[in-house]
Amino acid sequence: MSEDPRNIILLSADALRADHLSSYGYHRDTSPVLDELAQESIRFENAYSASSHTREAVPALLTGEYPDTAIGPDYQLATDTIASALSEHGFATGGFHSNPFVSRAYSFDQGFDEFDDDLHFGKHKLIALAQRALDKLRNRHYARADEINERSLDWIDSLDDEQPFFLWNHYMDTHGPYEPPGEYETLYHDEGLSGRDAQSLYRRAIKHPDSISDDEQELLIDLYDAEIRYNDEKLGAFFDALRDRELFEQSLIIVTADHGDAFGEHGYYEHPRYLHDEITKVPLLVRPPGGADEVVETPTSTLDVAATISAAIGADADDEGQSLLGLDNEDRTVFMQARGEKDDSHLRRYASRTRSGACFCERDRETGGIEFGECSSRSLRDELEAHVEERVRRENSEDVAESDDVEQEVERRLDALGYK
Repeated sequence: MSEDPRNIILLSADALRADHLSSYGYHRDTSPVLDELAQESIRFENAYSASSHTREAVPALLTGEYPDTAIGPDYQLATDTIASALSEHGFATGGFHSNPFVSRAYSFDQGFDEFDDDLHFGKHKLIALAQRALDKLRNRHYARADEINERSLDWIDSLDDEQPFFLWNHYMDTHGPYEPPGEYETLYHDEGLSGRDAQSLYRRAIKHPDSISDDEQELLIDLYDAEIRYNDEKLGAFFDALRDRELFEQSLIIVTADHGDAFGEHGYYEHPRYLHDEITKVPLLVRPPGGADEVVETPTSTLDVAATISAAIGADADDEGQSLLGLDNEDRTVFMQARGEKDDSHLRRYASRTRSGACFCERDRETGGIEFGECSSRSLRDELEAHVEERVRRENSEDVAESDDVEQEVERRLDALGYK
């Protein structure tokens, strides 16, 4: 890296799979802004999320720890985030998003000086009720990218000129239900789809994937790609705003996703708790001050983001990742994990990947048995088995209670996003 970064900016998109970005070889020009950024960044060709869904993926991203360490059984944050470490090193810290799973309801505000999760339970009752009514009327499920940009830039502008900062923006636009706004609605298909129809189609795809016709599958992909293009444009606007403030070149900028989304490749849609490429392989761009132009084939993990940030500021890192700065272009094994859904909550799924191979297994917590699925080599299977045994030894068993007010607001948002 040519110089030490003054600021650290982490931008993550929800449910953004790598292979739907033109910079990762997609046939549509979905990401011209990120394509341009990739040309002056280190682009990691084989980056994988530590998990396949937000409740485990974002904690891993922010802490550098595997999900079974980063969170407790009730998904409460159980480990310090990189924001806490940066705060101790004199950075102002701000987080802006609208995903209830990583809200203050689950203690993710810890370490942040400013934390805007777009939930209303902390506001005045009348204001909250009015906002909820308006959200329902306009079928609003999350804060759009332009809102996240505006809020985070307002926070940056509120800081002293000499104050270094860490900013985390998490964008929900690429998460279902896919409802690209304005002109983007018909970018890749001819006819518009009402918000309620888009939500109905998305929920049916999740609950009854076999009912989705080929045309409906293509429509879902068209809408998803349009959301990517919209989000990409708003990232461009954000980068322009940083340049206007002379902050772009001073900052270490990292762009990634918490996980991807599936479109029937394995018999399911959205991002249930499996570990296939479609829902774990994510984009990962690292732009140091002064830029770079490098493509790295070595497998990497979103666990590496926290380690990278620590290395960039010269801080000691206790996490389980590896710095992406100066990473040798060689093979490496990365691991993923996911808890089972409610009906199979006793299950834990694991996967490992190298540049050329993969291995999958499932552990039953009740019996202790491990059942292996596809494995490309015996050595990779042995490596994954050793990793699982280590994770079992470190399993977190603490339990933390939630408040009723928080739970009600979170439940409402999750229902709108198709989780319930």
